[in-house]
Amino acid sequence: MADYPDIATPLRTQAIMNQYGINTKKSLGQNFLTNIGVLKQIVAAGEVTTTDNVVEIGPGIGALTEQLARAAQQVLAFEIDQRLIEVLAETLAPYQNVTVINQDILKVDLETALTQHFDDPKAPLKLVANLPYYITTPILMQVLESGITFDSIVVMMQKEVADRLSAEPGTKDYGSLTLAVQYRMQAKLAFTVDRRSFVPNPNVDSAIIVLTPREPLTVQPRDEKKLFQLFKVGFKLRRKTLWNNLISEFGKTEEVTTKLTTALETVGLDPRIRAEKLTLEQFITLHNALFDAGVYGE
Repeated sequence: MADYPDIATPLRTQAIMNQYGINTKKSLGQNFLTNIGVLKQIVAAGEVTTTDNVVEIGPGIGALTEQLARAAQQVLAFEIDQRLIEVLAETLAPYQNVTVINQDILKVDLETALTQHFDDPKAPLKLVANLPYYITTPILMQVLESGITFDSIVVMMQKEVADRLSAEPGTKDYGSLTLAVQYRMQAKLAFTVDRRSFVPNPNVDSAIIVLTPREPLTVQPRDEKKLFQLFKVGFKLRRKTLWNNLISEFGKTEEVTTKLTTALETVGLDPRIRAEKLTLEQFITLHNALFDAGVYGE
């Protein structure tokens, strides 16, 4: 496999784009990585081995996919752009361990897809991707809320989004994405990527983040899905108080406000506090109190 020319060289990338008349779509956040050294660093950051199953999102013309195929047992890639399916069929033809699916990752039943397309669904599972910047947050939230256990998640994203993943309470970067990530994973900045490594050059700096499963929390939520809902509710209107965001979501009836008041008093939280001041553990404790008070309903 190593005898095949790398897809990611600037000359071959341009040749592929010319051959297929490809113009990158800004609406899909398409920027093709043309730095092979960076691609190899991404694979190394994921510690991808021949025993691993790897999920990739947004393979583009196959630059990262190729490097993953050389290192992994199997690769399952999801590409939303129909124009690129024909391209990928050619560029990835040498790699029999790659499956490309023309689907929007946000509409995929990921658990079913893994079972259907991996020969050994019980093999170590990793997600490695250069995420489209315009939907980085929805994709990460979907993956984290899926309940699927990844041994590691290695993703390239906009630098400012990467900063949010490891943010501390009370900072401007702290939000629902921070909480969703830190609930399941530990986040580590692996390295940054110069914007000149892409065609076309993006307008923002990029970073590679490595997420690995964290140790179990001492406080466990009553319902994980409703906990993730609470993360979003808390930051729905960032400058509003926690109370205002809660009544905006759950209602202002006397019955609901009584339940909300009871829950907040149980955990000792001032209704005037903003969500950005709460730690992950406080969010879980609040969620449990809301659950016990019947705020979520049936």
